[in-house]
Amino acid sequence: MLCDKCKKNNASVHIVKIINGDKQELNLCEDCARQNNEIDISDTFKFDNTFSFQNILSGLVDYFNQGQNGNKPAQASCSICGTTYNDFKKRGLLGCDNCYRYFNSDLIPVIKRVQGNTEHIGKVPLKAGKDIVEKRQLIKLKEELQKAILMEEYEKAAKLRDEIRALQKNEGEQ
Repeated sequence: MLCDKCKKNNASVHIVKIINGDKQELNLCEDCARQNNEIDISDTFKFDNTFSFQNILSGLVDYFNQGQNGNKPAQASCSICGTTYNDFKKRGLLGCDNCYRYFNSDLIPVIKRVQGNTEHIGKVPLKAGKDIVEKRQLIKLKEELQKAILMEEYEKAAKLRDEIRALQKNEGEQ
């Protein structure tokens, strides 16, 4: 996308202004952005393309763990691969599967806030998907049945029991 001002260079700065519900967008190259009086882009503002997943992850880890001082010292390292917490923050990568257990107390709050859950469900394959979906549905129905029984909602529990039996019957026929 070309700069809206000079129409020569590629736009690397995108400005969106919303004033009283009126949205205005401006796409500028680095030089035109520096000359624009509406925003203050000093020489310390870097256009070095360091916008990476690792930087975002590191920032999130710092933000969510701020005030907690982390549960481990910054130089504490994994006993298997030697990855430190600072290494993880810089690269955004853990060294081995043991790192997940070792840095668990620092990672879980970040993962829960970013993704909402710590369990990865993933996509369902098209060919084998029907079986997987039915198994997940059966597990969900059994959990709901237990809750209904605990809440003494016996009519709901009876309906759930019937749905579970129907699903199990369909599995037996296949």
